[in-house]
Amino acid sequence: MAEEMRIVLRNADKIDPKSIDDYITSGGYSALEKVRDMAPKDLINEVKKSNLRGRGGAGFNAGMKWSFVPPGEVKYVVCNLDEGEPGTYKDRIIVQKDPHTLLEGMAICAHAIDYRQGYIYCRGEYPYVVEHLNEAIAQAKSRGVLGEFDIEVRMGAGAYVCGEETALIESIEGHRGEPRFKPPFPGVAGLWGKPTVVNNVETFANLPEIINKGAEWYSQIGAPGYPGTKVLTLSGDIVNSVCIEVPTNTTVREVVYEFGGGIPNGKKLKAVQIGGTSGAFIPASMLDTPIDFDSMRNAGFTLGTGAVFVMDETRDIVDIVTRISKFFEHESCGKCNPCREGTFRNYEIMKKINAGQGSLEDVAKLKTLCQVMTRACLCGLGQAAPGPILTTMQHFDYEYGRKLLLS
Repeated sequence: MAEEMRIVLRNADKIDPKSIDDYITSGGYSALEKVRDMAPKDLINEVKKSNLRGRGGAGFNAGMKWSFVPPGEVKYVVCNLDEGEPGTYKDRIIVQKDPHTLLEGMAICAHAIDYRQGYIYCRGEYPYVVEHLNEAIAQAKSRGVLGEFDIEVRMGAGAYVCGEETALIESIEGHRGEPRFKPPFPGVAGLWGKPTVVNNVETFANLPEIINKGAEWYSQIGAPGYPGTKVLTLSGDIVNSVCIEVPTNTTVREVVYEFGGGIPNGKKLKAVQIGGTSGAFIPASMLDTPIDFDSMRNAGFTLGTGAVFVMDETRDIVDIVTRISKFFEHESCGKCNPCREGTFRNYEIMKKINAGQGSLEDVAKLKTLCQVMTRACLCGLGQAAPGPILTTMQHFDYEYGRKLLLS
């Protein structure tokens, strides 16, 4: 029987999220006090040993990422709270339930890179979250718990592409949200050309418990290669639409049937999409895949943001993917040709197939186009946009065949 394990959400519904006193009473800011007696290099090594990997989708070792930041320069800590992936709301829940755990995590990172300025980039559709964060920051400053570390909240304008770290940096600087060419990476030249650490809300929120309980404790939880827990949001054709936090060796089947309560109205499961709109479609035959980053990748899927969208047997896969293609065609920033033209053509061909007017040649062209995009697009938006098409062609080819029979 799978069970929740709350590290990031350890205080959710247990404390008043608007009370810094409640947070401190529960042990809050004790980890920050502890790291102040640690050399930055030792702190980075501790995070490396924990093998905490980014929870925003890339899965890169957080401590390793911090170690790339050169010493002795102006530098910045940036939190990605853009959360524009449809079906994803985990970061909003974390911040609404326990904003100080994010602030403490960012301050720990600031100590590791030896600097005092941080930014939280919040999606434009979350104005109430911005107010909530500003209240928490004001409380922390008034109590002096952050020391010299200063945090500002910046609001985006609703662009999906600003979830990509360099597009997010461009937006904070006041420019149009477009990804940058890499290298240089943000750790070398990020915000205003200075070294910058960009991590996701969930990544930062793990840090207080890692420091308080130790890297060895954390590394023993869940899957060895991607330890700890993962916060997941469940939606779609499922009994319980919930936000949960589970060890990373939990399987997709356990997530859907034990935490989600299964499919309502006695229907059968057809597919599960994990990772948001750009995520792969997992067939019922592969539900025993663990949700950790490496297991998902080895099976040809993505963990992404941890959004879990469940589809029952009545759903039209080709129609769903057509709608997803329209979303990416709309959200492409247009900076690089493969994405600008590729997302447009993807939607054009998907519409044709979905209308029963497609041919085998159209399917072949679509597959080739998607394969090129995964290699040639500048940023993660264009590289991930073909994922739903390619995985449904692989696991639900009969759905495409059904549409072609109409032409």
